[in-house]
Amino acid sequence: MPRGVAEWFGMKKIGVLFGWENSFPSALVERINARNPAGIKAEFLQTGAVLANQAPRYAVIIDRISHDIPFYRAFLKHAALNGTTVINDPSLCSSDDKFLNYALAARLGVAVPPTVLLPQKEYAPGTTEKSLRNLEFPLDWDAIFAAVGEHGFLKPVHGAGGRDVYEVRSRNEFFRAYDQSRRLCMVYQKAVAFSDYYRCFVVGRKNVRIMAYDPRKPFAERYLKRAARATSFKARKLFARMEEDALKLCRALGYDLNTVEFAVEKGVPYAIDFMNPVPDADINSVGPHHFEWIVKQTADLAIARARSAPRRRRHPALAAAAPPKRAQPKKKIVPRRDEHGVLDLWLEPV
Repeated sequence: MPRGVAEWFGMKKIGVLFGWENSFPSALVERINARNPAGIKAEFLQTGAVLANQAPRYAVIIDRISHDIPFYRAFLKHAALNGTTVINDPSLCSSDDKFLNYALAARLGVAVPPTVLLPQKEYAPGTTEKSLRNLEFPLDWDAIFAAVGEHGFLKPVHGAGGRDVYEVRSRNEFFRAYDQSRRLCMVYQKAVAFSDYYRCFVVGRKNVRIMAYDPRKPFAERYLKRAARATSFKARKLFARMEEDALKLCRALGYDLNTVEFAVEKGVPYAIDFMNPVPDADINSVGPHHFEWIVKQTADLAIARARSAPRRRRHPALAAAAPPKRAQPKKKIVPRRDEHGVLDLWLEPV
């Protein structure tokens, strides 16, 4: 069907925006189209330069790469403004950071390890003492280590993919790692002496796949290639809590696709990492059983969102800027005769 004709006849398109990965985007497009949903088609998204008044071509976009490509992130925000449902919402993803999310988790009653936000080690050229006149110096390092301990992890507050993460086991190791963080704003978090570790894949803020996971192994060997099972009362209770906490976090964050990692120490699942709006879904890492579940659930979500998408969805920002509607005066119907004696119905104010 020629470009533009699908839109004319009401065809709703699902676009998949992706980068280096192959297995998940391909399987997702194939799965959606194999189901042949009426009036819906999936494809690999294509875009060039975008005009400010350009109408979007897609009812739904699955975003797998905009965190690394600023042009894509701006393109997605524009599409969302003009009615496209973007999974995940680019405005929410842009506003999140790890420290905010840890604080949010604690407010929600989800267990998180002690965590502290640290100033950058270095600043951009032109930054002077006056720029930092509100910053305490030196920091109270004794209080920081008393709160978190000397075995912990330094992580970028806006980090992803495990980049620039340091495990430290002493103050000397901490300061060596901190010196290497350069201009990155970091959080320091207490290490959890976990006996078990799980990664929960959440789709649509309602479906959860609990996957056994070992972050200490090489990347390709971290997932147990089958679904984790709870075979005892204690395990079932733990799994129920992890599922509840994972859903609680994703609903609060507004993420439709996410992974939530729990480190279990003495039966308590601590939420370690849950800002993953582009969660790993490659068949070579998650394994075929997990992969099949992820593809099916994501296809179901994308089709459901496409079906429910109006022809033009009003963005909340536009709704907020619209002038309030004037309340119409209430009226009642009153039978009345005119000057010729003809009975008619009239509207009169109540």
